[in-house]
Amino acid sequence: MEITVDDAVMEFIVAEGIDYRLCTTCSGPALVPTLIKPPKGSDIKIPVNELLTLYISRVQLGYVSHITMDMVYDPEKIFSCQALSGIRNMIE
Repeated sequence: MEITVDDAVMEFIVAEGIDYRLCTTCSGPALVPTLIKPPKGSDIKIPVNELLTLYISRVQLGYVSHITMDMVYDPEKIFSCQALSGIRNMIE
């Protein structure tokens, strides 16, 4: 399956200066920094530039074919998801 990534998403990742991962959250697929949800060995890697990578969860491959800015996580709500709430203490 081919995945397309909007230019705006690539530019956002470059501006942030960190790797991102498309993973499963309570509200569906979300782009989160790998500091919040580290990549897995089974993830698909999409090079953003020579230093940064966008990781795609294999789970999401069956559902997502186009990655857009509306998938970027909401920092105000990200830890309300049970799947990510346990990570909060690790990064704060």
